[in-house]
Amino acid sequence: MRYVIVLIAGLAIGGLAAHFLGPDRAGAPETAGGGAAPAAEDGGKVRWKLASAYTSATPILGELIAKYIDNLGAMSGGEIEIQYFEPGALVPALEIFDAVAQGSVDAGYSTPGFWAGKDAALQLFASVPFGPAAPEYMAWFYHGGGSEMLDEIYARHNLKGLLCMIFPPEASGWFRTEITSPDDLKGLKMRFFALGARVMEKLGVSTQLLAGGDIYPALELGTIDATEYASPAIDRSQGFHEIAGHYYFPGWHQQSTWAEVLVNLDNWSALSPRHRRMFEVACGDMVREAVSFGEAAQMPALEFLQEQGVQLHRWSPEMLAAFSAAWDEVAEEEAAADENFARAWESLQAFRARYAVWRDLGYL
Repeated sequence: MRYVIVLIAGLAIGGLAAHFLGPDRAGAPETAGGGAAPAAEDGGKVRWKLASAYTSATPILGELIAKYIDNLGAMSGGEIEIQYFEPGALVPALEIFDAVAQGSVDAGYSTPGFWAGKDAALQLFASVPFGPAAPEYMAWFYHGGGSEMLDEIYARHNLKGLLCMIFPPEASGWFRTEITSPDDLKGLKMRFFALGARVMEKLGVSTQLLAGGDIYPALELGTIDATEYASPAIDRSQGFHEIAGHYYFPGWHQQSTWAEVLVNLDNWSALSPRHRRMFEVACGDMVREAVSFGEAAQMPALEFLQEQGVQLHRWSPEMLAAFSAAWDEVAEEEAAADENFARAWESLQAFRARYAVWRDLGYL
């Protein structure tokens, strides 16, 4: 399952495959006669190619994007047809941003955390070390100004970002040997994501960001010594337990994580209002699915991993304190270095300070 051929995902409605594979001009709304035309109120055909950063075989991630594509087709009566491509079939996973922005690909399936090199603030719309759980994160994004900021940032790059899924806490990493103190991290080579990578670097770890399909070979060959990727339900499918038997929690670096459908802004602007609403409503449904399905899938995955002899560890207070102190340094440095990051970080922090009153009173 680590090496998956190109396929068209999410074709639950019979007969769509023939339309997907037709000669239509990708990304252009079409009239009934097949010619490209500006989108009308009712909209014409929308036939887009979507490049994914995650394989269709990946639990949860692959299943949900297939359902998203099906939902769009069903809601639109077949007017919206999305052709899904596996990572690397159109462009490498970590090149989706540029491909979609330039219009060589209509849309992508990824996470804002991959695009730190484009705009540092985008990391805050993916996951935040020691950050909010899903309800609080969603509250800030939908009702605390986060959505408007993300639109503003992506528009500068000719992109529209639709946050379509938010996932449960991730695991903190797979290690070949037990980690008992911060000194044990020094000198390790590790795959790590977004802002958490900066924290690990503060503790002496050499980090690199690898796409999902590239992690296992790197771990197997010794190019990296350790890795984090996702939650147990997803990690189980990657086979990391075959190489590294020590699995650490909690995922301080990703208490919740957003995934996105990234759309070329010209394509998005050409959609009819009705079709844009369908994309947004389908995203909202996937947020629900990601939270509920994501939580339900973790128990059997943990049971399986324990049966394979994986040792589950919870970080000691000493280790969590070291991660937290390093994160404070990273957040301060990022805010000082980048105006967009500082603005988004200030907004999130201010919202969380107000929300804390409700969180402390309302939740056990």
